[in-house]
Amino acid sequence: MKVVVQKFGGTSLASPEARSRVCSIIAEARKQGFKPVVVVSAIGRENDPYATDTLINLLKQVNPCPSPRELDLLLSCGELISGVLLSSQLAAGDIPACYLSGERAGIVTDGNYSNAHILYIRPGRLLDLLAQDCVPVVAGFQGVSEEGELTTLGRGGSDTTAAALGVALRAEVVDIFTDVEGVMTADPRIVENARLLDAITYNEICQLAREGAKVIHPRAVEIAMQAGIPLRVRSTFADSEGTLVANQLRGGGDNIQIIRDNLITGITYTSTLAQLKISKDAPGYNGFDLAVFQAMARADISVDFINVQPDRITFTVLAEAGDQAVKILNDIDIFPALEFNCAKVAVVGAAMTGIPGVMARVVEALSEKHIPILQSGDSYTNIWCLVKREHMERAVKALHDKFELGKK
Repeated sequence: MKVVVQKFGGTSLASPEARSRVCSIIAEARKQGFKPVVVVSAIGRENDPYATDTLINLLKQVNPCPSPRELDLLLSCGELISGVLLSSQLAAGDIPACYLSGERAGIVTDGNYSNAHILYIRPGRLLDLLAQDCVPVVAGFQGVSEEGELTTLGRGGSDTTAAALGVALRAEVVDIFTDVEGVMTADPRIVENARLLDAITYNEICQLAREGAKVIHPRAVEIAMQAGIPLRVRSTFADSEGTLVANQLRGGGDNIQIIRDNLITGITYTSTLAQLKISKDAPGYNGFDLAVFQAMARADISVDFINVQPDRITFTVLAEAGDQAVKILNDIDIFPALEFNCAKVAVVGAAMTGIPGVMARVVEALSEKHIPILQSGDSYTNIWCLVKREHMERAVKALHDKFELGKK
């Protein structure tokens, strides 16, 4: 049995015309001899009637602090609506289909409301439907705990559902259909000559996703990578093959072609950050570093881009948490300088480790455009630069040009 998992995002399901396109894609997969398993997200985006953010806002108008259990119950309704609509539209077009909630699809989670992890999948019901030549349409983003409580998987959870089902069913490939043609070297809204990548390794796509690229959730990639299930990022509204995510592909004859990591794969960004700088001179007591980060942890504020030095601490938070972070630290007599309107620009390349001159080219690119670097950091696969928000787009373009990513 050749199984293909096809995940469709909210924009792919937002109108009868878009869903007709989805039905055609599913029909074509069946024509090619595949058994499709379809995963759906909620319809549309914030302010659309059934989008996840719309449902959150609706509940918070009644109770600003709803119980996690009831919040998850409401959030699961978005996928129910899109799933039933799509399965009904498939059936009306003579394609047998059956909607399944996450629970009915056998997805069992750890029970952590709003950010659950999948523990295992019982695929029996799915296999029965496939054997009957019926297309399962599965609600993404949700599962059920071992205690029988509905849980959701957090942002990007439908990608995670698709990858996990791909592993459980030993799928030939997991197709992530969205409104872009695949993985680009940079955001095409900023960089005119951004190029579509034909193939990319699991490692590279994980790094791009973690640094701000929104084409696929990194948790989904990690699940697929562990089992060696290829992913494809494709557009619902174009006929191209998109971007293959794998470590190898079959070439001519029996040859296996290895997909090599690129020196620089792409440039991405996070646009809404605030930077905190804290001098260690003022308080004059031991345990200063610990006090700062314990205070952030107690307030459930995520910190990033952390530099701890003998005389100061520098880190970033999401802009919306900037004032709260300052107040919390002021309460323990720590007084940071706060810089709003910051953005992190990341150069991502899984093969840059040990290659001299990459940082020099980053600094050169930004210096040539007179863009000050507020802070920098690096890992084996990334170099990050914090810049002012008004310089972000110029920084992305400058780095894309410097590493000649627009060239094939």
